[in-house]
Amino acid sequence: MREVMTKSMARNIFYGGSLFFIVIFLGLAINSHLYIVSTSTDAATLTPSVEAGKRIWERKACVDCHTILGEGAYFAPELGNVMKRWAVQDDPVAATDMLKSWMQSMPTGTPGRRQMPRFDLTDEEYRNLADFLLWSNKIRTQNWPPNDAG
Repeated sequence: MREVMTKSMARNIFYGGSLFFIVIFLGLAINSHLYIVSTSTDAATLTPSVEAGKRIWERKACVDCHTILGEGAYFAPELGNVMKRWAVQDDPVAATDMLKSWMQSMPTGTPGRRQMPRFDLTDEEYRNLADFLLWSNKIRTQNWPPNDAG
């Protein structure tokens, strides 16, 4: 190779390198799309009740205190596996009842303890939120959270 690089050599390196990385980028983008489509949660389990529960989760800003699947604030417990921790992951009625009784008992008034605000949801909203948490409990998370306590 020459010691001096000409303009045409520099241009060829620039265009060749740009083309190479564009091809790599497109290949990775296509691969990630195929990976997401092949491993995403079954759309058939995404019911209107689950969607309504997700909207309640967002409207009440639960993520400001809780994490779900590792995303959110670390002030309160992880909720991605809460139904498994409560051992109600196979019973939607028990899950709704458990969630409702837990949320209605808050705040406890115990000094020095983190307190969850009272939301006063309707029975349908409790059911929808429980369905959303049951749905998120079934997502394949590659062993996240790392322990049962979240």
